[in-house]
Amino acid sequence: MATIQWYPGHMNKAKNQLEDNLDLIDVLIEVLDARLPVSSRNPMIGKLVQKKPHIVVLNKCDLADPIQTKLWTHYFQKEGSFVISMDAQHNTNMSALIKLIKLAGKEKNDKLIAKGAANPIIRVALAGIPNCGKSTIINRLVGRNAAIVGDKPGVTKGQTWLKTKTNIQILDTPGILWPKFEDQTVGYKLAACGAIKEDIFHADDVALFVIRFLKEHYFNDLFKFSRITKEQIETLSDADILLEMTQKYGMRDDYDRFAIFMLQRLRKGKIGRITFDLR
Repeated sequence: MATIQWYPGHMNKAKNQLEDNLDLIDVLIEVLDARLPVSSRNPMIGKLVQKKPHIVVLNKCDLADPIQTKLWTHYFQKEGSFVISMDAQHNTNMSALIKLIKLAGKEKNDKLIAKGAANPIIRVALAGIPNCGKSTIINRLVGRNAAIVGDKPGVTKGQTWLKTKTNIQILDTPGILWPKFEDQTVGYKLAACGAIKEDIFHADDVALFVIRFLKEHYFNDLFKFSRITKEQIETLSDADILLEMTQKYGMRDDYDRFAIFMLQRLRKGKIGRITFDLR
């Protein structure tokens, strides 16, 4: 399988800007893709957190396996993080996130109030990989389209402080991937879920990875989507399964076209609620 790497210059700049603003930040919110709680977790962010209150948001939970999301929630709670699962696109759990931000910033604010400050501001940074839904969460918190939202990675280009109606200020940051995936499986998971630009990888390679994963962990979802028999899924090679599905969907032998179609359906949850990082 081809090697997937992607680390444009603006990502390094974003990391440096986040480091420069750490002293101004009271709470760091790490936005993870609920389908990829480990693979979408940038190891650089953990180093940046230091001793600051840390909220883990498992976003896009509507697309993830609900059983796995519960398991990962418990995992991050045991790590000592505040944790919330949400579907920012459909505005679920936003009020709960605001309460969690205030809880995470309470110790710092209590000290300021004791010194005579009235309604102190909680300064929050949101960080995460591209296309994790970070900008959508910011827009929900701010109450307007303050951050540019796109269904492709690499939309946010700069950093801006944004005001909300709830004494919370938000630092928006571009999505940050890391320079090298030590495990190439991580690259394929990120590509499957739309965190990496499509001109960086071959869609058929990623589709084959997805087929292999679904065969092992979500067989019935693959069967319902595939339009081929269970026996074919069990006996054919991954490449032959891809070709069979291509034909069943009326694309003849254009497996590249079908691979793109399959990934698009996967990302919209049309194949099933799939989690690629399993507890």
